Amino acid sequence: MTNTPAVSVLIVDDELGMRSFLVKALSRRFALVESAESIESAEEIRKRCHFDLLICDIKLPGRSGIEWHEALQQSERRSDIIFMTAYAELETAIEALRAGASDFILKPFRLEQMMAAIDRCLERRFLARENFVLKRELNAVFNGNSAMIGESQVIKDVDAIIRRVAPTPSAVLIEGESGTGKELAARALHQHSGRTGAFVPVNCGAIAPDILESELFGHTKGAFTGAQKARDGLFNYASGGTLFLDEIGEMPLVMQAKLLRALELKAVRPVGSEQEVKVDVRIVAATNRNLEHEVKEGRFREDLYYRLNVLTLTLPPLRDRPEDIAALVHCFSRKLSRELGLPPVPFAHEDMASMMAYHWPGNVRELKNFVERCILLGRLPVNSFPESQKSAPASESGASTRGYSSEWALEQVEKHHILQVLADHQGNKSSAARQLGISRKTLDRKLQTWEETSLSDS
Repeated sequence: MTNTPAVSVLIVDDELGMRSFLVKALSRRFALVESAESIESAEEIRKRCHFDLLICDIKLPGRSGIEWHEALQQSERRSDIIFMTAYAELETAIEALRAGASDFILKPFRLEQMMAAIDRCLERRFLARENFVLKRELNAVFNGNSAMIGESQVIKDVDAIIRRVAPTPSAVLIEGESGTGKELAARALHQHSGRTGAFVPVNCGAIAPDILESELFGHTKGAFTGAQKARDGLFNYASGGTLFLDEIGEMPLVMQAKLLRALELKAVRPVGSEQEVKVDVRIVAATNRNLEHEVKEGRFREDLYYRLNVLTLTLPPLRDRPEDIAALVHCFSRKLSRELGLPPVPFAHEDMASMMAYHWPGNVRELKNFVERCILLGRLPVNSFPESQKSAPASESGASTRGYSSEWALEQVEKHHILQVLADHQGNKSSAARQLGISRKTLDRKLQTWEETSLSDS
């Protein structure tokens, strides 16, 4: 058994022999183990030290363990508590658990039984802390207020839709190329929904068709070869929360019919069972396929498509929103440097301009991997961006040679260059802004300024 010295334990029992036994046994594993003979004595000890775990007899002189309100009801001083009793009464056990006990053990017990109860408590505590950290990281990823990261208008529109529909139970279908952040958008919907259950992602294309039903709905003992015990499905784990069905277009037609029934009845039937189990699940599905086309081709059920397509959220490819790259790079750099334990890489203006000019065929996922690679190397990799994925230079696109008088002011050079690039791209402002390494908003502002100056001069 592994030692966990960071955990502190307080034993409360009026029997000296039991206190001595547990103190001696648990001191081998925990650095701080103390004992008390009553609730009053225990409270005096707790005034000078916080304990992660309390092991308390129910029958005590004065107040009983179940009446230990300071330990059971004060959230700011909350500790896990294991109750012990020599009276094997069901009502006592129920009362103890209702009072807030983490576990319940009957006297006399073997040391292994007590250690197993302690391990269960510590595992729950670890999972609770891990959940807290994950929520805090999610808040950091979503910048506390925003659901999605970026400055582009399209991402701001997506963010506004997410925040508006998140508290509703309606199904959401997220479309977009691979790597555009569909799961991040789904997590944002869950994060802002107020639902207390878990966010459960499942990749429909990564699970073998013959076990997908069991994975989603669960199964009974003996339902099929190898089903040695009953098992809950992912719908059950997501009850009260959100089930994210990624790559929904990969789901077999037979399973689509069963999924549709589960969504309509808000209940699942485990494999091998005749009984349906009610579930409260918010469904978010995602695909990089054109489901409307899949329906026409007979590869996706029309009724399921309309059941999922209550609201469609379309995530644009990264090449169409280069103005978001700086914010994404900053977010990934901060998060990954902390995870890797390495300092972030400073990106120069020229580096950022190259990133904004690159087409990013792998979208946000490729950008994240690129930032991680930079942090690992401590610099930008050599030949980071293939020429084939950059905007064509002027000489290749048939543009005239750029030349200007040495007498021109810097503002004149800038205006000439920007207008020339815009002309090369046939007036496409987004494409021109990408090549220039500036945001579309900046380009619009400059053009508007020059237009106003021209009008005032005339």
